Amino acid sequence: MALKVGIIGAGRIGRVHADTLVTRVPSAEVVVIADIFEESAKSSSEQYGIPEYMTNPSALIQRDDIDVVVICSSTDTHTQFIIESAQAGKQIFCEKPIAHDLGTIDEALKVVEDTGVKLQIGFNRRFDANHMRLKQAIENGEIGDPHTMTIISRDPAPPPIEYIKVSGGLMMDMMIHDFDMCRFLLGEVEEVYAMGDVKVDPAIGEAGDIDTAKVMLKFENGVIGTIENSRQAVYGYDQRVEVFGSGGSASTGNWHANAVTISDGNSVRRDKPMHFFMDRYIDSYANEMIAFIDAIENDKDVSVIGNDGRVPVVMAMAGMLSIKENRPVKLSEIG
Repeated sequence: MALKVGIIGAGRIGRVHADTLVTRVPSAEVVVIADIFEESAKSSSEQYGIPEYMTNPSALIQRDDIDVVVICSSTDTHTQFIIESAQAGKQIFCEKPIAHDLGTIDEALKVVEDTGVKLQIGFNRRFDANHMRLKQAIENGEIGDPHTMTIISRDPAPPPIEYIKVSGGLMMDMMIHDFDMCRFLLGEVEEVYAMGDVKVDPAIGEAGDIDTAKVMLKFENGVIGTIENSRQAVYGYDQRVEVFGSGGSASTGNWHANAVTISDGNSVRRDKPMHFFMDRYIDSYANEMIAFIDAIENDKDVSVIGNDGRVPVVMAMAGMLSIKENRPVKLSEIG
């Protein structure tokens, strides 16, 4: 019998997960989608053939015919719906970040632990085939002992200012994916030293955020890492990772719509990278949801547990404190 799924949030990412569950996971059946904006819930229901839609997410959670709740609503609602879902005995998938403060996160994770339900956090980039191959190369010793790691992550354009104001900031909203990738590839980080500024849009600074940042990381295993973020790369969505070691290096670069190189008397060139994160990472979103449903069906551990959602928030807080105080910050200072 198929697992009965309810989706909370009918925005962009909610629709991505709805599409995966409806078209690629035969062992799951989406029976209802909820959004406080009725038109969004209704249009998603019609687009993906979901039988019912609602405007009350809490009512969705309490339905007896729901086994799994997929939380894709705004960040400020995540812990409320995690707690309600856990107390109702539902299995839970929740988009990142869990919340912007540790006390709220810890309260939700305690309820999950006490009730014994499964909770997977939506760090989809772990499920990208290129990143998985990087991890394999590290673990198999193909590059020897890792020495350094470099992550470059740049968006093609900044989000709307109204989103910036509620996002938690560049480190909590954007770099949090890179913080998670650090841990996925090389383990725990001990210390961060960050610099940030407003280089793209003065309005972002007026909203209290930065749009450009560089972070140095010291891993517990001695590896030195760097992360570079920018809210705007005029040539497209720029996503690169390299791990360098005693026996070589492993790296992954940008995706392009085609692999054509044009050479003429003036230049050697190719088309720009893909312009949107949904194009670059669409398969990873599907893979993470498939893995989550498989873990429920076969009673296995989920791939990205609650603490994997907590630690990148700690790293983001350490990075913001480092910028504020212009010094290295140990994660142990945050908690």
